Amino acid sequence: MTNFNFQVTTGLPPKFEPYIAVNLLIPGIMIAVAVDTTTGVPLIGMYRSLDGGANWSQSLLPLPPGFTGAEAPAVAYSFPNTFVISAHAFPGASDGTTICYISTNNGTTFSSPVIVSSGFGTYINNDETNITIDVGQSSPYLGNIYVSYNHQFNVANGGNSTAFLSRSRDNGATWDTPVLLSSEANQVERPDVAVDLIGTVYGAWITTNPEFRFVIRPSFDGGTTFSPPVLVSLIVPVPIVLPVPGYAFRVLTFANISTDRSVGPFTNRVYTIWQDFRQGYSDVFMSISNDRGLTWSTPVSITGAPAGSQNFFPAIDVDPLTGVVNVIYYSNQINGFLLDVYVARSINGGQTFTNTRITNVSFDPNAGGVGPVTLIGDYIDITSVPPGGYIGVWTDTSPGTQTIFAGYSDVVIT
Repeated sequence: MTNFNFQVTTGLPPKFEPYIAVNLLIPGIMIAVAVDTTTGVPLIGMYRSLDGGANWSQSLLPLPPGFTGAEAPAVAYSFPNTFVISAHAFPGASDGTTICYISTNNGTTFSSPVIVSSGFGTYINNDETNITIDVGQSSPYLGNIYVSYNHQFNVANGGNSTAFLSRSRDNGATWDTPVLLSSEANQVERPDVAVDLIGTVYGAWITTNPEFRFVIRPSFDGGTTFSPPVLVSLIVPVPIVLPVPGYAFRVLTFANISTDRSVGPFTNRVYTIWQDFRQGYSDVFMSISNDRGLTWSTPVSITGAPAGSQNFFPAIDVDPLTGVVNVIYYSNQINGFLLDVYVARSINGGQTFTNTRITNVSFDPNAGGVGPVTLIGDYIDITSVPPGGYIGVWTDTSPGTQTIFAGYSDVVIT
């Protein structure tokens, strides 16, 4: 077995919250994004590889006029050569707007930022974006772009937050009226969105008040309307700071959802994953639906990690050709403090998983900081490289500062 680790970014200023997408027709073409503080303020770093992740170019995307920073990026691919990046742009601490950038030439150039959903002072802050594009091989809504985000309101007065979803049907040029997914009486964390083989859209989020719950809503008409909310599972929240001496970085619990778009025994199966503290330590749990989100299986741990280890920041993607389930996450299971990246993979529809460490060197989450750091980003990511491969991206401090790495393992799973 060989692990392949590629350093995506260079330079001392921190980079974090990476996300990645792959051209399904030419899988060697990859676009990654992250929060990049090279200039001293957070901007969206765009990183492009034309050789399957071995080498990367770097650039910073421009802000809309009047904005001072951007964060929380995500990226998705659409046939044949389109990549769309979503992000949270802000002119101040609590005045956030959801934006997107569009490339129709495999990332050679990107458009100026397009406003998806505007924020207004401390009244409305649209944060924590996620994006997917309908590439379902049998979908009547092929090419629809869906952006989910955490719509925070009345921020200055404690406020609340709701899960919203915006849709574009013209390659990101214009955006339809957003859909409110969750109740205004709840508080939510970063929502996610997925699309299956036939165009069913799944909005997913975790409520944090009055109780922690993983909730989804399906849409059977391309995001025009959504069915009532369905409870996937109650959640025992992971502490904001993991109970490990020397840790100070925050760990927020997000929803993650993906679907099987392959033609096989698990076509249109829906997978949800999240981190959970029900065992007394952070672990990654999965629940599955075989009826388009109506009912859900009993959650199970998928890591096989030692009891007491901390396993967090999971992300999931399902290979659209083979149906292989790929899940990435951080873990401190080797020595209890240093971090590594693991990938859990299943070739039988999530019944069993093979977990593999893909980092070559464990790293100190506090490296590059003065004392324990309070932020290493809020997520990492993985995407499938059909047929049957994958590539993950994460924040790594082995160079001495928060740096984006990409990688995979060639271990054969059976």
